Amino acid sequence: MEAFLISTGIVALAEIGDKTQLLSFVLAARFKKPWPICLGILVATLANHACAGAVGQWLTTLMGPSVLRWVLGISFIAMAVWMLIPDTLDEDEAQSPRLGVFGTTLVAFFLAEMGDKTQIATVALAARFDTFLPVVVGTTLGMMIANVPAVLVGDCLAHKIPVRLVHGLAAAMFAVLGVLALVGADGWLA
Repeated sequence: MEAFLISTGIVALAEIGDKTQLLSFVLAARFKKPWPICLGILVATLANHACAGAVGQWLTTLMGPSVLRWVLGISFIAMAVWMLIPDTLDEDEAQSPRLGVFGTTLVAFFLAEMGDKTQIATVALAARFDTFLPVVVGTTLGMMIANVPAVLVGDCLAHKIPVRLVHGLAAAMFAVLGVLALVGADGWLA
């Protein structure tokens, strides 16, 4: 349950103002069909985060606990710094709907999420907790918590969210996780 809750919370916060959330706003404004967009986001996120979770689990088989602790600690601290860098979105990431609204969302979202903060966080969380399903379900839920409202209420909400504050909170959470990993806090890495 801890892996699920931490994964959900971290990704929901990390996603605020992220390029994939900006993509959600663009898709909603362009196509004005929220349900196919939300479904496309869900399927793309499940596929992307399942791959990321599998990589995280695989990393635990390659590294001993001591090396993994250092890699995770440094990775989480790097994520904290990365959270403080604002994201931008290229208009090319939301092309015309040749594949329909669902297909366009699926492809655009999957590609935009490649190498993104939340994908890297999913790898690190799966390695940290050494569990696949709770992390992937949690990170996917976190993405949906941040992106479904973006699709449903569009630009009117985008300008009212204190993105800097939310990014600061997410950065602080990543930093705490990184420090806990580096100091080898009891129960942090079995």
